[in-house]
Amino acid sequence: MSTHAKRERLLLADLLEAAGPEAPTLCEGWRTRDLAAHVVVRERRPDAAAGSLVPMLKDRQDRVQAEFADKPYEELIKLIRTGPPRLSPFTIKQVDEGANVVEFYVHTEDVRRAQPDWSARELDPVFADALWSRLERSARLLGRKLPVGLVLRRPNGQTAVAHRGTPVVTVSGEPGELTMYLYGRQASAKVEIDGEPEAIERLSETKQLGL
Repeated sequence: MSTHAKRERLLLADLLEAAGPEAPTLCEGWRTRDLAAHVVVRERRPDAAAGSLVPMLKDRQDRVQAEFADKPYEELIKLIRTGPPRLSPFTIKQVDEGANVVEFYVHTEDVRRAQPDWSARELDPVFADALWSRLERSARLLGRKLPVGLVLRRPNGQTAVAHRGTPVVTVSGEPGELTMYLYGRQASAKVEIDGEPEAIERLSETKQLGL
């Protein structure tokens, strides 16, 4: 596993363990038990995890995830911490790097930021750059349904276009915060938003960010 993915995996497992099975998360309708089950199903049951992308498989995904959520919570944490099964494609470093860095970062923050006393993490520059690189590649996919133009800007001036259109709204922040914003966690992302008031309002009301 890559350094970043492994670190975020272990941090997520530690946070889930410390929070217990019934703590809130930023994922609507999910407690920590549900989030843990989601992570396990994604790595160990690709036949069910495909429901995230294929609507006709969504019912199967929900059913399998509910079955895993009924397992002992300690078992779910152990499965997350120990990683994917031996024959899983996630054991390949490049696949792990490409698929899990953002996944584990966002879900780690889903647990952290649902707590009333949370504070923003200070990410090391290399990890921040890794998140930004992924944002550059995925921004247009994640922002494809937006009703206004959207530009992401990090403090060093680098920008990424999430949606072409007018009027344009610019969202500025650290790569980790922009990641949370673009993955649908706008309310908990520490960002600054600039643009015409009407465009900002339309953006704030949209449910079209993310996959």
